[in-house]
Amino acid sequence: MKKVFLLLFLLPVFAMAQDTCQLKKETDPFTHETKISTGFVSFISNGVKFNVSVDATPSQIDFFFWFTGDSKCFDDESTIQLNYEGERLKANFKNSGSMNCEGAFHFSFRNTVATPSNLKKIGERKISSFKITGANNTVTEITLNEDQRQLFRRMTSCVLLQAKTLIK
Repeated sequence: MKKVFLLLFLLPVFAMAQDTCQLKKETDPFTHETKISTGFVSFISNGVKFNVSVDATPSQIDFFFWFTGDSKCFDDESTIQLNYEGERLKANFKNSGSMNCEGAFHFSFRNTVATPSNLKKIGERKISSFKITGANNTVTEITLNEDQRQLFRRMTSCVLLQAKTLIK
């Protein structure tokens, strides 16, 4: 009876330990390269609605933010500032996507055998907030709650774990 009780008590621990990454895998019909993706995950913060997708191909790892609702314009001078939880450490990246007013913002890294230190930090540390400066110096500030911080970190770490398998 004690063993059954102990097993029932530990069951949730084992279930959480097996929290696997739910990544989508597809093959590009033109380049025949494999791509893994988290798919778009919805976030709402400070009244701002946006979706985030983290994708990896053999050559790059891409963070794609898509703002819905109010139209946001981004160009090649647009930047994002990531603020890490509990630290004064910040990371800044430029928009690597095309100029648009559909709310699409990208920043990316090369997918290499040695993970770049800035990318490694995103996968290991929780990000507390984003500050995105768009076209005409419009600023969008986003503060993530604890669940969103954990989700974003987990999305990134899952992709980083699998991205190395795509390198040829």
